[in-house]
Amino acid sequence: MTPKILIVDDDQFSLKLLKGLFRSKTAAIKVARDGAEAWKRFRESDFNLILMDQRLPDANGLDLLRQMREERPRHVAILITAYPDVRDAVRAMREGLFDYVAKPFENLEEIEAVIEKALELDRAYREIDSLRENLGSQTGGPTLIGRSPDIENMLQQIKQIAPLDTTVLLEGESGTGKDMVAKIIHDVSSRAKSRFLKLNCGGLSEQLLESTLFGYEKGAFTGAVKTTPGYLEDADGGTLFLDEIADMSAKLQSSLLQVLQEHTFSRLGSTELRTSDFRLLCATNKKLIEEVQGDRFRDDLYYRINVVALEIPPLRKRRDDIVRLAIHFLEYFNTKFAKDVGPFTPDAIDLMDGYYWPGNVRQLQHTIERIVALHTGGPINSSDLSHLGQIVDQSDSDDGPIGSYRTERECFERDYLTRLIKDADGNISEAARLSGIPRQNLYVRMKRWGLS
Repeated sequence: MTPKILIVDDDQFSLKLLKGLFRSKTAAIKVARDGAEAWKRFRESDFNLILMDQRLPDANGLDLLRQMREERPRHVAILITAYPDVRDAVRAMREGLFDYVAKPFENLEEIEAVIEKALELDRAYREIDSLRENLGSQTGGPTLIGRSPDIENMLQQIKQIAPLDTTVLLEGESGTGKDMVAKIIHDVSSRAKSRFLKLNCGGLSEQLLESTLFGYEKGAFTGAVKTTPGYLEDADGGTLFLDEIADMSAKLQSSLLQVLQEHTFSRLGSTELRTSDFRLLCATNKKLIEEVQGDRFRDDLYYRINVVALEIPPLRKRRDDIVRLAIHFLEYFNTKFAKDVGPFTPDAIDLMDGYYWPGNVRQLQHTIERIVALHTGGPINSSDLSHLGQIVDQSDSDDGPIGSYRTERECFERDYLTRLIKDADGNISEAARLSGIPRQNLYVRMKRWGLS
């Protein structure tokens, strides 16, 4: 989709320069030279980005942006300011503005980077709306948020295998969302109107897991005070999801294999054979083939459940989805807690993009929940994410692929500025002199990385 940009500025030179930044990009540019014209264009079209001068002939750009946000809370805007103390710009950031750039425009690469991030945020907002209308949300179930190639490929696979009623093995690190994928497969299958039962094989003792899975007759063991059907029976007509199946004991692996081979089972304490028509989905955070090779998992059971295998990628390998997921969780927890926290500032986005996320999507979800729960309102900046600790880059992992040019450039800039400020003993003027970066532009970069 061609992004639509509105540039609001009464200075002809600034207009020419800003329009020139989009010369090599595919973008539809509209121009307004005062507040009245800007408001008219805003009401006529849905812009992906607004570049707004702070001082207009008939209006204050910051006040105008505030009015625009009242009509479209998600609209992404950048303030242009010519005031060195940037007090109004800082106030604008507190009120939800994406970022600001300072006049005179001495570093066009810096402005292009800010614009690129702003458009990325707008795309994330719009893609989340689209994704909510996609696979999972069609049935009111969970939605797999993401546009990375791995996630797009997985969505296609889910669409293909969901109606086939075949056994699926989901592999991936803890926190990657295997349970969500399993629920989506169920929700778009022919069994969607029947039950979806999840059983964590690693969270129960062997005896408790066995009785929960197979059910038991009254008196089958101490504490069995009444006859109770198990998950195998209760999942009849629906889906049975066995999470962390690699943690299942050898005895239960054998019992499950027998069920899959003979399609019959008995409750504990009974010899009566029962049948159940269920679809089996399995998940593990281990490499199951390695468990087989280490004689910790039965090879015959492995081949029974590994009919179709899906690998759920870790979050560090789908970095393009981090902002989308963060926005999704922010909106979810704002609604849940009846709050109005956000949006994310550029420095917060940079921090989330650069973090390694060892706990994957679950860690990101809990991070956003914590922020919304404790935040009194307003934008989320890097200081709100300080509890994450040291940022670990994608490239720091021995087995991690090199990041995109933008990601690697940002990693360099953050590290460079950190060393620069240290060498200058925190003196911004000295840091500007050492780096050759104008003091005001240096301040903007420092603020982006939470160094000011």
